[in-house]
Amino acid sequence: MSTTPVPLNYWLVHRGRFVHVTFLLQSGEKEWLVRIHEGRIESIQSGPFVMPRWTFRLAADAQAWSRYYASTPTPGFHDLMAMIKFKHLRLEGDQHPFMSNLLYFKDLVKSLGGIVQ
Repeated sequence: MSTTPVPLNYWLVHRGRFVHVTFLLQSGEKEWLVRIHEGRIESIQSGPFVMPRWTFRLAADAQAWSRYYASTPTPGFHDLMAMIKFKHLRLEGDQHPFMSNLLYFKDLVKSLGGIVQ
């Protein structure tokens, strides 16, 4: 279990100031439970989990995440929505918090590159 805070820039925290959610980020068999409160990451716990409570889940295989986090990602891996469209990424659960704060989550997931890889 890790509660190491991820440094986020001021504008990202400001953009997510109304976000209170727990989501699951999955890369192949590896899982991370990310708790967000007022735009800040409260905790990141690494799995495996037995029946974790999350609002939505972003799941892709490890190769898809490594292509997403590349310095110059290839088309189809350059954006979370592109990955969803081309079926490299699955968005499961309650999509409303994700879609309502789409720019926030795009930047947040991009900033978690050191953790997911």
